[in-house]
Amino acid sequence: MSSTPEALVEFAASLPFGFDPFQLEALSALAAGEGVLVAAPTGAGKTVVGEFAAHLALSTGTRCFYTTPIKALSNQKYTDLVARYGADKVGLLTGDTVRNGFAPVVVMTTEVLRNMLYAGPVGGGDLADLAYVVMDEVHYLADRQRGAVWEEVIIHLPAHVRLVSLSATVSNAEEFGEWLVTVRGHTRVIVSDHRPVPLWQHVLADRTLHDLFLEDTPGEPVPPGEAAIARAVSEQDLARPGWGSPPAVGSAGAASTGAGGRSGDRRREGRGRATDEARAWSPPVPAARTGGNGAGGGGRANGGGSRGATATVAGRVVNPDLVRLARDESRAMPGGYGNGRGRGGPGPRRRMWVPGRPEVVERLGRDGLLPAIVFVFSRAGCDDAVTSCVRAGLRLVGPAEQQRIRTIVRERTAGIPESDLGVLGYWAWVEGLERGIASHHAGMLPTFKEIVEELFVQGLVRVVFATETLALGINMPARTVVLERLTKFNGESRVDITPGEYTQLTGRAGRRGIDVEGHAVVLWQSGLDPLALAGLASTRTYPLRSSFRPSYNMAVNLVGRLGADRARAVLESSFAQFQADRDVVGLARVVRRNSEAIDEMRAQLSCDRGDAAEYDRIRRDIREREAALSREGSARRRAESAAALGRLRTGDIVRVPAGRRSGLAVVLDADANAVGAEGPRPVVLTADKQVRRLSLVDFPVAVEPLGRVRVPRSFNPRSPQSRRDLASSLRAADVDPEGPPGRRAKARSAAADDAELARLRRALRAHPVHDCPRREEHLRSAEQANRLAKETAAISRKVEGRTNTVAKTFDRVRAALAELGYLDGDTVTDAGRVLARIYSEQDLLVAECLRAGIWAELTPPALAAAVSTLVFEPRGDDVGVPALPGGAALRDCLDEMGRLAFRLAATEQGHRLSFLRPPELGFVPAAHDWAVGRPLERVLTDSGLELTAGDFVRWMRQLLDLLDQISKVAPDDSRVRRTARSAMDALRRGVIAYATSV
Repeated sequence: MSSTPEALVEFAASLPFGFDPFQLEALSALAAGEGVLVAAPTGAGKTVVGEFAAHLALSTGTRCFYTTPIKALSNQKYTDLVARYGADKVGLLTGDTVRNGFAPVVVMTTEVLRNMLYAGPVGGGDLADLAYVVMDEVHYLADRQRGAVWEEVIIHLPAHVRLVSLSATVSNAEEFGEWLVTVRGHTRVIVSDHRPVPLWQHVLADRTLHDLFLEDTPGEPVPPGEAAIARAVSEQDLARPGWGSPPAVGSAGAASTGAGGRSGDRRREGRGRATDEARAWSPPVPAARTGGNGAGGGGRANGGGSRGATATVAGRVVNPDLVRLARDESRAMPGGYGNGRGRGGPGPRRRMWVPGRPEVVERLGRDGLLPAIVFVFSRAGCDDAVTSCVRAGLRLVGPAEQQRIRTIVRERTAGIPESDLGVLGYWAWVEGLERGIASHHAGMLPTFKEIVEELFVQGLVRVVFATETLALGINMPARTVVLERLTKFNGESRVDITPGEYTQLTGRAGRRGIDVEGHAVVLWQSGLDPLALAGLASTRTYPLRSSFRPSYNMAVNLVGRLGADRARAVLESSFAQFQADRDVVGLARVVRRNSEAIDEMRAQLSCDRGDAAEYDRIRRDIREREAALSREGSARRRAESAAALGRLRTGDIVRVPAGRRSGLAVVLDADANAVGAEGPRPVVLTADKQVRRLSLVDFPVAVEPLGRVRVPRSFNPRSPQSRRDLASSLRAADVDPEGPPGRRAKARSAAADDAELARLRRALRAHPVHDCPRREEHLRSAEQANRLAKETAAISRKVEGRTNTVAKTFDRVRAALAELGYLDGDTVTDAGRVLARIYSEQDLLVAECLRAGIWAELTPPALAAAVSTLVFEPRGDDVGVPALPGGAALRDCLDEMGRLAFRLAATEQGHRLSFLRPPELGFVPAAHDWAVGRPLERVLTDSGLELTAGDFVRWMRQLLDLLDQISKVAPDDSRVRRTARSAMDALRRGVIAYATSV
């Protein structure tokens, strides 16, 4: 293309900055007609490559699709491109927004493009003029729930389309690039680990901001003349008169330093470059010497540090003061080393000072480290942090900025009904914003989040308390990132964050073109290990692993377009199979090596009394027989417990024998129809008024009801009053709280009466090797060979399991669909064509509900409520059984949906599949009440859930999307089609109408 070099020159001339080497390489490759994979740190400037693809499309009269993983990022990119090229040249397609879809450059979520590839472009036509597809945040293909969409797009895009893949830094970018070459043709892989804004790592511990590392480059101390500004500020320094007072700001914006401060320092210079110097002042700092690591580590705190051996991680010296603090804290703990006394050691240390959130913000302000993002990993924690800062009287912006904030907020929220502002927490939110403080999490109204993002980018919000979702793609860099903890709750338990997550979170620190360097601060928590933290900060291992697997919708679409054999071959080209095949090569090599070693071991196994290998086989047969008998006994007891749980009914009183949930409980939902290995999982109310879901693990013996209480039909598990009343009835019931939870029949051990086991034991005693004085030596040698053989067999099974794994799963999916009548060989049936147009995790259940006519007689509010069970997923232990609205028709429908899901689960089990989940009733009251016109406050408070505005809008958006699909796939003359449209009209009001229109 003769115009592409000119387009590159033109594109470069339109930008106010030059290109980094990795950007120039990627742009040149794209201009030359190659596909590119660019893997670089957050904030490195990857998106300029995607924007060049849009520029190329405009300059050559073709089209470019710019895909992102989330709607917020699509909106942000759309705004950027409109500002650059104009609204007539840029379109936007998300789940609920269609804007200028025929434009030459269209921004969309990745799912929208996937749906286009199966069903055709929006408004018809084809993709012949599509020249470029940008996949921003392509590392999302590792996402367990949505990752398959990225691979579907990459595999099914027309061959003439150039793919621009933009990824965070991953450790196997070359492997991903090799796969792209196999499915997309020549692809240039560009990997850059360079951060354009260097990152310094710190730990705030005991009123001192310590640098994590001592050295500027691995193994080399900082030159004396380049020592960075001291990060260790003692309590005495903070107590000095005048400490922390903002100095005068000169005309050039450089804050002067007082006595004891340092000027002309590289890190000092970096902190002085804020957008508003009056807010970015830095206090004088004592002349303690520190070092630094511009590439990703801090410097030494407190001058000379600690004596003794230094600890290094990845060739970098960890600050010995932090190691000492951890050691001293451990000694001071009960049972810790020395227990703080003895051997001439000191007495117990005072407890380490842990700053409150307002104190952290004040400290960041004093040190010129604002604006900052503080990751809290808890929605409630984020909101509490803002409240505590407001109550502490913090104000981080001046009157002029405050007025700008008010103007922006007023303009952006003008469409929200005034009656809803109170329940949305509007006034508390605005109070925080006007002080330059905000929270950011998925529980917020999307509009509120977008305003926070806009104000933060403009420098009007100085501190944002956020959950980890902020790290996912949104362009919202800060000077400093603070991590309150190095653990997070993953929905089931508290787990350590991974090196990849740490890199993603701290990657927000350092604004290109604004900051000379960024800062990552970890708050000291009891038990923090500086060496483990140094490992997190030094590790760049973030492997990209495919989460691809065929779905029901994918299967019918592929069979319909390609036929079963070609579809199978296409799926074998997935990244998932590519990785599995590469693993198989290495595993097969291990199998061969182990097999040779086993043969050598067994050749050396000899005994002059007899066959030692045969003796060992008998002994192993005895162990295996004993284990089998034990398993049979355990399985029998588990089956008895499962059967007993299955006999429970609502209102039964049971006693949980042990664990966190021990004590009396009343059954709220028996879950008697559950299938699968877990068995029934009844929902109960405990005596301490907690609603919990139990399982077989909680009942080692078969449970028996101890009595009954009446559970009112109107019982609301989210109502404290309902829980108190029922718990009171439970305590008043005439049952023995200390009585046995059930009975376990005493039975003679199966091993005592097993004839086969007795025969093997006689054979062992009669064997000639039994009396050999070297018997145990022979058995040890045999055990080594057996252990290696067992490991080798497991590896062989892995090899077998990873060979054609995707295709085998596809075969099982096709078999299940054929059994249910969606496929007939290579032919997609009428029911299959409906399924092919349903894009949902519950696709097959939706199609079955339509085919069975379950929804035919429902009203619009009842249909909204019923369909909500297919999109809603509860958070954490949110397992309450809501009081169902809508009358008998809705309850009968939900019962039938449950039975249908039960039958599909049995079908899946028969084909070794597990895609679908049972309908979740938690959002039923909220969906129904909103559709009948109840006010937002009533809906949120009476739903039976701890619903936030953000959760409510998110689930409503998903519900509207699925209702829209149902209205399109249901037969033209069907009542369900009309009802679905009416339900959508009923839902699109108030805050939902506003949220889906912006």
